[in-house]
Amino acid sequence: MDLKVKRKTALALLCGVLGCLCFGAGDWLMLYGDTAHKGSIFWLTEGAAAIPAWRNNLAMALSFPGILLYGIALLALGNFLRGEQRKRIYWHLTTFSLTPWLALHLFYIMILFGFEWMTGNGYEAAALSVSEALFGHLAWIVPVSEVLMLPPYFYWAYLLIRGKSHFPRWMALSNPLVFYGILKAVTLLMPDGAFRLAFTNGLMSESMALWFGSMLLWLGRRKGKEKPS
Repeated sequence: MDLKVKRKTALALLCGVLGCLCFGAGDWLMLYGDTAHKGSIFWLTEGAAAIPAWRNNLAMALSFPGILLYGIALLALGNFLRGEQRKRIYWHLTTFSLTPWLALHLFYIMILFGFEWMTGNGYEAAALSVSEALFGHLAWIVPVSEVLMLPPYFYWAYLLIRGKSHFPRWMALSNPLVFYGILKAVTLLMPDGAFRLAFTNGLMSESMALWFGSMLLWLGRRKGKEKPS
């Protein structure tokens, strides 16, 4: 990978970090508030019932530039891989994985908005049961979305471990799924509160930010040109 490509890739990674800020801000806007809850779904909280509609609206609006910025960064990462066939496989997996980001975001925001609207407009007694029923009815969206979202990151780690990229093999540990596991463990040590709930809701965005940041750091420490293999 020559210097020109590295600079373009670095700019694309910066776009990815901005995408993380968009999605992460939406994740926090959706749930930051009182964590007390009565039902079986922990995120249908008293704080969520009091969140003004504009916050859910803004959270959804931010996801559109967020997914575009993610796409720029994720597709540019193919430049780090060796071999055209590997790049094409990664690009296809990545393209298929982008839609579920928006689908999941919309799924949760629609439930949260409905929960807030019913609670504040005279249907408080039904708000929790309707929201739980809606989630239960469409809960299959979550595992299906994950099946589509995760393959690029497994494939990425596989290629790095095999030395099929411009990264050293140990950089396979720099993976959003690894960062997600670490941050998830950190949340178990946090006291219950609005910060913990919002931080947990934004774990994937925060993990992606750490991933993009680690690659930017690696690029910044590289000088000169690297011969292709």
